[in-house]
Amino acid sequence: MTTMNISLPESLKSFVDEQVVSRGFGTSSEYVRELIRKEQDRTRLRDLLLEGASSAQTGIADEAYFAALRDDVRKRLAAKA
Repeated sequence: MTTMNISLPESLKSFVDEQVVSRGFGTSSEYVRELIRKEQDRTRLRDLLLEGASSAQTGIADEAYFAALRDDVRKRLAAKA
């Protein structure tokens, strides 16, 4: 693991320290790593949503579509049992 040093104004450092204590993190590094992971997840989700929005429409997602998906899942689960 590599090390990264950051400079924070006292108000932000106090906030981080409060979050570490109140949310049960062992260190401020654990808290910052969690924030970065969440940002990575948000970025991945945004990219997937943009990819989906720019893709060609393949059909209407109505009640029949979701009913067919549920039936397919049930059949696959039954086949595994």
